[in-house]
Amino acid sequence: MKKISNAVLRIEEVLAGAMLIMISVLVFLSAIARTVGMPINWAQDISLLAFAWLTFIGADIVAKTGNLIRIDMLEKHFPKGLRKVMTLVFDVAIVLFLLILIVYGFLLVSQSWYRTFQTLKMSYAWCTLSVPVGSVLLFFTMVGKLFKDLRTPVGKWGEN
Repeated sequence: MKKISNAVLRIEEVLAGAMLIMISVLVFLSAIARTVGMPINWAQDISLLAFAWLTFIGADIVAKTGNLIRIDMLEKHFPKGLRKVMTLVFDVAIVLFLLILIVYGFLLVSQSWYRTFQTLKMSYAWCTLSVPVGSVLLFFTMVGKLFKDLRTPVGKWGEN
């Protein structure tokens, strides 16, 4: 299972890097082209599509690498047992929120299937599909984190 997770992480990192470069180049070229009076109208829509996917794929990358932002100013003063309970509660809340995003994300995709981008002959559903797909990826990451947190003994809490 760890090999699959690492392979998915590597694919996500490559895709995220490519999308970030693409967005940067398109926005820069679009600004230059607009300045000289030859706007690239489709660049905004492609950038929007890539940004939507980058957001949700990036969230899974951050969760897998353990680089989520934490504000532990108060938490570090709590006993290890309470910190573990709080983490488990937050893990479950995130998993439940992701389930909601998955369900309503697919509903959003089905509702936006006939809507198109302004400059592209492409369904807007490809953009909204980033919500449920990214949420599914993040769901599996967070379920894995939840089980890891459940298995970690209270005495070793906070050592990793």
